[in-house]
Amino acid sequence: MPRAAFAALGTFVPDRVVTNEELTRHMETTDAWIQERTGIRERRWVREGTENSDLAFEATKRALDKAVWKAGDIEAIIYASLSPDHMFPGDGCFLNAKLGIPGVPALDIRNQCSGFLYGLSVADAWIRAGVYRRILLVGSEIHSTGLDVSTRGRDVAVIFGDGAGAALLEATDDPGRGVLSVHLHADGRFAKDLWTDAPGSKYHPRVQVAQMESGAIYPHMEGQKVFKHAISKMPEVVRRALDQHGLTPKDLKVLVPHQANLRIAQMVQRSLELEDAQVFNNIQKYGNTTAGSIPIALAEAVEERGVSRGDLVGLCAFGAGFTWGSALVRW
Repeated sequence: MPRAAFAALGTFVPDRVVTNEELTRHMETTDAWIQERTGIRERRWVREGTENSDLAFEATKRALDKAVWKAGDIEAIIYASLSPDHMFPGDGCFLNAKLGIPGVPALDIRNQCSGFLYGLSVADAWIRAGVYRRILLVGSEIHSTGLDVSTRGRDVAVIFGDGAGAALLEATDDPGRGVLSVHLHADGRFAKDLWTDAPGSKYHPRVQVAQMESGAIYPHMEGQKVFKHAISKMPEVVRRALDQHGLTPKDLKVLVPHQANLRIAQMVQRSLELEDAQVFNNIQKYGNTTAGSIPIALAEAVEERGVSRGDLVGLCAFGAGFTWGSALVRW
């Protein structure tokens, strides 16, 4: 049975750099306050008029160049995002058009911070079943246009950034290469602890002045509750994946956690007793790009940590829903 292997990765982030110092002009905060709580020094935000699918398109072009593929080689698109260009259709279709590949199916998924892992699970299942042999998996976000950039919204606004990562996945019969397994979970009891209430189809009309005035259109997070669950669930689901294959944390070349908060990543590292060289973080310069965070960080980790054929790579995420998951990959 074939399984999915990474053929290439591509990333794209906007050229606009927003430092912590810049945010102090819009809210009561300091660079030290932000770094102490999140580890973030700067993030990228789009310029007016940029579309989510624009970021995905640029990331995909870079991945195609690395893999020496043509857009026409892509047999299916899986697009993970909580911030699509429009209510509908999904951005997978807009990306399909920008790539010039009419007829290629496009699936959009909304699993927020774990979106890339949910998408990887679907792609691997399709490849193992022989449905497709070459799949484009994208994680792309534009948070900046949906943040309350004020003192009222600072606890959330300082965290998020914009960016996209694209992975080209191909079928392989090499037993020493590819996705070993993906492990997914969700617990909807905590759905309102990290969410954006409005706009939504439960409201008539879906967008109301009162929602804007109350801040219901902005993300809301119970930070301590998210932190507590994340530092427990992420190492737990990584251990589950390792145990299934008779492996230990010491076998990991590198673990790439979702870039939610540097403090969370450090706690995950401590729980798994990993060396600094075994964990890769780049939230310091990009912030939390949600579905885009793992592919962006993974692309940089492969280059900077010298990941080579056969190395064991771990991925893990936790976020809104709550949803969480892990994956193990032989590079």
